Amino acid sequence: MKKLAVVVHTEDNVATAVQNLSKGQEVRVDVDGNEMQVKLIDDIPFGHKFALKDIEAEMDVIKYGEVIGRATRFIKTGEHVHVHNIESLRGRGDWEGEKK
Repeated sequence: MKKLAVVVHTEDNVATAVQNLSKGQEVRVDVDGNEMQVKLIDDIPFGHKFALKDIEAEMDVIKYGEVIGRATRFIKTGEHVHVHNIESLRGRGDWEGEKK
């Protein structure tokens, strides 16, 4: 079966589309050897992300096992995750965040 999206790390709460995907499409992704299925509620352009599970407002968005941003509002499973609903925490001079 052709891969439609990738998940790299078990902590990821988003997957990345490896081709254009359509609203209503059922997408299977492998998360550390476990297959899960997500029904998309938006069109997802190639290279963009969609939520693997509900992401609460202010929650970290995790891709490749790294925090890439914070949800600016509630994001539903299968929803397009992009600049309209997350804010970047990288390269911001106005935010220091937690030091790890």
